[in-house]
Amino acid sequence: MLMAHPAVLSGLVERYWALSVLNAESGTPEARGRLEDVATTLCVVTGTSDVHAALTAARYRLPGARTFDDSVLGPRPAARRRTYS
Repeated sequence: MLMAHPAVLSGLVERYWALSVLNAESGTPEARGRLEDVATTLCVVTGTSDVHAALTAARYRLPGARTFDDSVLGPRPAARRRTYS
């Protein structure tokens, strides 16, 4: 799969958020159309079919993204050594 350059990906994410704010405020057909275009482009460059999945994928592909353990299980406790007297 082709990967978008981080600068392009970052620009698309920023444009998406700016247009979503603009669409929320004005809601004009032009703003909606531009938002749909950017959402579609984000989906294409991230290989997803949903804009929310595309934004998540973009976040993990941008520089500085770190993975973290969000599991509900805590770290496994260290094994106790048995001492015999």
